Amino acid sequence: MKDLKPAILLFIAFTVICGGIYPAVVAGIASVAFPKQAGGSFITDRSGREVGSALIGQPFSAPQYFWPRPSATADFAYNPTASGGSNLGPTNPDYLKTVAERVKALRDSGITGSVPAELVQASSSGLDPHISRETAAVQIPRVARARGMTDEELARLVAAHTEERQLGFLGERRVNVLALNLALDNIKQ
Repeated sequence: MKDLKPAILLFIAFTVICGGIYPAVVAGIASVAFPKQAGGSFITDRSGREVGSALIGQPFSAPQYFWPRPSATADFAYNPTASGGSNLGPTNPDYLKTVAERVKALRDSGITGSVPAELVQASSSGLDPHISRETAAVQIPRVARARGMTDEELARLVAAHTEERQLGFLGERRVNVLALNLALDNIKQ
């Protein structure tokens, strides 16, 4: 019994420290040092209403919008509580069927030439909010037709919404799909 008391006291102490004090301190520092990120990096529309997060992808499938990378999260697409990929390998028949269906849908929407892999393959998180500039570029003709805009107008909008590499050298240049689509909706037509 005398060995049990120190074990219980250590369990309680570490639970309070690691489960309460440490998370509170880290959250407090984050909210001061990075208030927007700690608050969820929300994106607002013209009226100031929060419409999503810059950190989590949103589903878009209408032709007048840029489409994001597919999501393989459980229950519904871009489910932040069920982040994860399908875990299906590149030779799995279900995976190949899904990719083929996505390629067909893109071809039916008017995309010609090579189809970017990121438009037919979900990421490991299933929540990617960004696409590459190249993936945005192949979608410009479809979005331009649907919105009655020129390809050049949309190319300028994509360029204006391109985020640079983090710290100038990490990752690739990318476009946040939600921010780009909100900018499209804000254009007077």
